[in-house]
Amino acid sequence: MSQHLLMIEDDARLAQMVAEYLGQSGFEVSVAGDGQSGLAQLQTQTAASPELVILDLMLPDMDGLEVCRRIRALSSASAQVPVLMLTAKGDPMDRIIGLEMGADDYLPKPFEPRELLARVRAVLRRRTDGGTPAAKQMRFGSLEIDRDARTVMVGPQSCDLTSYQFDLLVALAERAGRVLTRDQIMEAVRGRELDAFDRSIDVHMGRIRAAIEVDAKTPKRILTVRGVGYVFARQQD
Repeated sequence: MSQHLLMIEDDARLAQMVAEYLGQSGFEVSVAGDGQSGLAQLQTQTAASPELVILDLMLPDMDGLEVCRRIRALSSASAQVPVLMLTAKGDPMDRIIGLEMGADDYLPKPFEPRELLARVRAVLRRRTDGGTPAAKQMRFGSLEIDRDARTVMVGPQSCDLTSYQFDLLVALAERAGRVLTRDQIMEAVRGRELDAFDRSIDVHMGRIRAAIEVDAKTPKRILTVRGVGYVFARQQD
C-alpha cells in the first residue's frame, strides 16, 4: 500500500512535478494550493490521513510557519504528522525558525527532486524505525519514554515533541551517561548528515529541553558538553 503525502504549495507547476516524481517512487501525493485548504484536508482525512506534510514557507493566504503551528495543534502528542518544510531561501534563520515551530526537516529551494525523495524517506524512516531492541519503556525519575506509543511523560504531564525530536531523545536516553557529538546523535537516528556548523541539532535540543526539563535554562536531564556535544544524565530528580 502506497504511503500518502500532502504537499501544501502554491506553485502549481512545482507541485505537479513533485507529485509525479514521488508518485513514480510509490507515494500517493495530494496537493493543496494554500494553507487553509491544506489544513482543511488534514482535518477531514480519515483512513487516508497523510503520513507526512511537505509545506512551503511562502503561501498566498498565510505564513507557512503559522500553518506548521496549526498542524502541530491538530496532531495529538502521540501521533504527530511529520512536516518537511520548503524554504524559498537558504537563510539559516528560516530553517531555525521552522524547526522551532515544529518542522522535522527543511529543504531550501531550488532543490533536486532526488534530494526531496531522500529527505521524505529519511523522515518517514525515523518515524517508523524502532531502533535497536531495548525495553519498550524507559524511566528516569519522573520522566517516562514509551517506545511503542511514542509518547513522553513527565509525571502526569504529556510532552509535545515531533517525531524527529522523539527519536533524538530516545537516542540520547539509550546512551545515558555517554557524551555524544552532534554527528553521533545524527547517525544514531539515521538522519542526514549535517554540516558541523549547522545549528539544527541545537534547535531540536532546545525544544526537547523545553518539553522535559523543569527549567530549560538550567537543564538537569540533557546536558551540554561545551565543544563536544550532549549527554543524557543517568541520575534525574
